[in-house]
Amino acid sequence: MEILEAVEKNQSYSNLLLNHSIEKNALKGPDIGLLTELVYGTIQRKMTLDYYLDPFLKKKNKLDSWVLNLLRLSLYQIVYLDKIPERAAIYEAVELAKSIGHKGISGMVNGVLRSIQREGLPSLDAIKNPIERISIETSHPLWLVKRWVDMFGEEKTRRMCEANLIAPVQSIRVNETKTTREDLLNRLKEEGYDVEESPLLSESIRSLKGNVAHSKAFKEGLCTIQDESSMIVAYALNLEHGMQVMDSCAAPGGKTTHIAEKLDQSGKVVSLDLHEHKVKLILQNAERLGLSNIEGITSDSRKAGEKFKEESFDRILVDAPCSGLGVLRRKPDIKYAKKEKDIESLQSIQHDILNAVAPLLKKGGVLVYSTCTVDQWENENAVKRFLSENKDFEPMELSSIPEPLKPFANGSQMQIFPQDFDGDGFFIASLRKKS
Repeated sequence: MEILEAVEKNQSYSNLLLNHSIEKNALKGPDIGLLTELVYGTIQRKMTLDYYLDPFLKKKNKLDSWVLNLLRLSLYQIVYLDKIPERAAIYEAVELAKSIGHKGISGMVNGVLRSIQREGLPSLDAIKNPIERISIETSHPLWLVKRWVDMFGEEKTRRMCEANLIAPVQSIRVNETKTTREDLLNRLKEEGYDVEESPLLSESIRSLKGNVAHSKAFKEGLCTIQDESSMIVAYALNLEHGMQVMDSCAAPGGKTTHIAEKLDQSGKVVSLDLHEHKVKLILQNAERLGLSNIEGITSDSRKAGEKFKEESFDRILVDAPCSGLGVLRRKPDIKYAKKEKDIESLQSIQHDILNAVAPLLKKGGVLVYSTCTVDQWENENAVKRFLSENKDFEPMELSSIPEPLKPFANGSQMQIFPQDFDGDGFFIASLRKKS
């Protein structure tokens, strides 16, 4: 409940708070799983839970936020979890209300939850407007559902919103400079992890149970945690031995280290980030993975031209700051925090970064633009605008991506949706500087 409160009141990131709480309270195994489920599940389903609670709350606006969060948390267990008995969820809610509030609050909490238990949940069938129904049923703000329906149609939007409610499978990238996928699979199985090969990428493993970031193999630099959608970016760059590559918005370094591994310790990856502590994080990752061809620089990529000569790089990656609307399964709080105007202001930053790094690419070189969002304004429209202003660039076919992923590519661009193969929503565009 404290985590839910901090997310709501302070706009704190649920994933960071959760990790801090797990460490602070020294939680182990099943307790980590349950805490994660309760926090993410309650946030993911917040709008649906509020719809269910509404008829039973007479003075919702006068409730302290902790009481509302306690009711959401308790109702989430009653509606969506099958291993926690209803009586246990209600008992814990009442005891917690007693310890924080006064007797009247605990009585109200007890009364609301018992009424729901007795009378049942209000029906979602009462919502006649199909867009509002998607919004409430899948807990996505109405403005966002409307926007997606305009872009992708009602059916695709519904499937995306439903996919955003499903917990992601952890994907692990094998550090092929140190080990093979087969050896790492065996090693992780020996450590007790339930892992399998990915059918999409030769260096990817999926963990069905257990967080591999806590494994000895991870600590020894044999692997890193990276979503499969994000791994495709290094393929899109069409790398060759000895290349000079810039990763212009690099933290936390997943793509930087993947590029460095694909170069097999040759060439150089120059990784820029605005924040010094994030650059340190990239370099720590590089050290753990045993990669010596990475240079980290604290810099605003919009001013990259002040640090590097024109035509310094064979490849440039702009993994741009974006709305993050493709990673709502991992960061469910984003969907409530973002506003439509945020998307417009972000496109201006994306545009500035692209224009700033473009002169630094050699003729014949490849510029890859990527985001972890599904919004066309930040994706296709951003690329269209860049090409209209930079006539020395042209779209380049995404020919170097692995065969199983080619059906998701459309010429020089690739828009991945969360429902496509259970990865993050992601956009990739490949552009070539004319010779």
